[in-house]
Amino acid sequence: MDAVLAVRARGITKCFGDVVALDGVDLDVTRGQIHGLVGPNGAGKTTLLGLLLGLAVADGGALEILGAPVGRALSAVDGVAGFVDGPGLYPSLTARRNLAALASLRGRDARTAGIEEVLAEVGLRDVADDRVRGFSLGMRQRLGLAAALLTRPRLLVLDEPANGLDPSGKRHVHRVLNRLAADGTSVVLSSHRMDDVEALCSEVTILATGRVVFSGPLTELASENSELEYRLLTSDPEAARRLAAGTDGVRVVADGGTRYGDEVLVVRALVPALDRLVSSVVRSDIAVRELAPVVSPLEAAFLALTERQEQQDQREQREQHERNERREPQEAGR
Repeated sequence: MDAVLAVRARGITKCFGDVVALDGVDLDVTRGQIHGLVGPNGAGKTTLLGLLLGLAVADGGALEILGAPVGRALSAVDGVAGFVDGPGLYPSLTARRNLAALASLRGRDARTAGIEEVLAEVGLRDVADDRVRGFSLGMRQRLGLAAALLTRPRLLVLDEPANGLDPSGKRHVHRVLNRLAADGTSVVLSSHRMDDVEALCSEVTILATGRVVFSGPLTELASENSELEYRLLTSDPEAARRLAAGTDGVRVVADGGTRYGDEVLVVRALVPALDRLVSSVVRSDIAVRELAPVVSPLEAAFLALTERQEQQDQREQREQHERNERREPQEAGR
């Protein structure tokens, strides 16, 4: 295995009866990197995370984690921790006693397991003696992260780690994950929140119907070849609209309503054309107060790639159905 890779998967397949959850999935996760895993519901994200955590085994393909080949038996790789479908916690126990119980299950002395340190790390020390049944969803997520950190993992696998977090809690968790990556821990996280993925991840894998439709740096998804819609808020909306209408490659899509009492213009353009428009606006002494994509580059790519994969799957199903219909009369006539 490449020494710089924490995860190397090639041609991973996994089926549940007639349902193909993963269909020839390749995945590379660099050591010390936060790698995002996104896709629509049913795309195979949870199944892939489960394979990384040793909760399931692949039917085919090759998987190596932290330099160790993963076989066909259920077993967690040493140095890997995390959770899928939410952390498993004891509602009747306090946060501190939950962590102590988990430490004991792993054969560790709760007094030396680092419980106080991880509680402080995730910002739960003040509620350490409160019962978990009274915790909010976001607090449970943070306690699940604390439980994973007890083992000081080299690979951290998280399913929707920011689910239920308020802005302060999310910022806290982001700081923890960034620090872990800076210290060399690899993180694979699944999220439906594109803003979280864009804020945290240097690379992303997009799954659709069990297949990889993109895997690579986020910068590739934000290339200048992607036409996007942008909100443009200026000090003179009417003049900005005239300039937009007269700029090659820029199309005025719709009014974006108002913001702070000012009219918002929505335009669609490639990055170079947008740059020309902004230059024209500034040269006309019009203040640009806000310029932002209506849909982020990641979300736009996600929608386009997953829809394309779904259309391809539907086309393949129709073609297979047509082949089966042609074959049946031929077989009947033999």
